[in-house]
Amino acid sequence: MDLGLEGKTAIVTGGASNIGKAISEGLYEEGANVVIADIDVVQAERVVAELKARGGDNDAIFIKVDVGVQTDIENMARQTLETFGQIDILINNAGWTNNALFLDKPMEDFEREVAINFWGPIYAARAVAPAMIERRYGKITTIGSDAGRVGEYNEAVYGACKGGAIVLTKALAREFGRHNLNVNIVCPGLTLPENPEDSGTNSLWHKDSHQSAIFRDEEVLKKVAKKYPLRRIGVPNDIVPMVLFLSSDRSSYVTGQCISVSGGYAM
Repeated sequence: MDLGLEGKTAIVTGGASNIGKAISEGLYEEGANVVIADIDVVQAERVVAELKARGGDNDAIFIKVDVGVQTDIENMARQTLETFGQIDILINNAGWTNNALFLDKPMEDFEREVAINFWGPIYAARAVAPAMIERRYGKITTIGSDAGRVGEYNEAVYGACKGGAIVLTKALAREFGRHNLNVNIVCPGLTLPENPEDSGTNSLWHKDSHQSAIFRDEEVLKKVAKKYPLRRIGVPNDIVPMVLFLSSDRSSYVTGQCISVSGGYAM
């Protein structure tokens, strides 16, 4: 299926690691220009170099962004327009949590979760939508989480943010639809990078992180996998096809949808 993404320009927040890296690679392979908006300079520059080494008429660039800082997001949109002249696709992928019981987590963790997982998509949509509306074209896809659909143990505030992102998606789809913008959200379950190098130095899945240590325990993974009807943990490339579809005109009549790509964890 020809997705028609050649020559489009896509921004991927958190595009240097795990799901974001796989999405960046998928978009680039389809011929899109890719802006990797990330806080991890070393990882992002490595991914950009890898993409450019593949050749093609499209381009990949890195813009350093903390998605929880509005001015960073605004600069991201401005630099993208200056470089490519248009923004066709926004993938709100950046996310962060640190699994722990609600009463055990410091307020600083809650504040970071809200800044990255909720304010981030708000800032980004606000920054790119005017340019999309002016051209009457745009695809905004947020990477949510099934934690935002079902409520998840050890992820109270993170899940609340992802639930908020689901409602934000539906509201923006209603508001932006008359301008020919498509706004959707994809909800993975637990999704682990296949290659430890793809986790990045600032990622919650970095090989030395507390989060990664929990979910790389073989016994833990076996227990988690049993909760999924397909009986396996997701990998980043499980998520990519749906995101590419929603980024393309093949999904031009799809908007306001929350789609789980999670092995059946939420139905």
